[in-house]
Amino acid sequence: MKFVLQMLFTWWNGATPGTRFWTWRKGEFVGKDERGNAYYRERGGDRRWVIYAGEAEASEIPPGWHAWMHHRADEPPETYEPHPWEQPHQPNLTGSAEAYRPPGSILHAAPKTPGGPDYEPWRPE
Repeated sequence: MKFVLQMLFTWWNGATPGTRFWTWRKGEFVGKDERGNAYYRERGGDRRWVIYAGEAEASEIPPGWHAWMHHRADEPPETYEPHPWEQPHQPNLTGSAEAYRPPGSILHAAPKTPGGPDYEPWRPE
């Protein structure tokens, strides 16, 4: 019962009923990544989509699958080995309590700290 209510009233967890119906009717399963996200493509078409394993967060798509989703690669990745210079995934914290707050922001830890000047007027000599 909880799953049905969650599916009906939250669009950010997994897939909505419309997406599930479209996937059942027109989708062809392509594969899963290490995070549990499922990838589909349209039968006889070129639309591609993902059904997230948890919260819908676009930064959760690994680089190999990102290339496939954006039509930069024709074939889905079988396995993806990250390059040595790649850093591990960090979620997008915008809108959360852990988001970056620049100096001078009213939400900064020390809000009285003024930010630097944004504009320096030109003065003719």
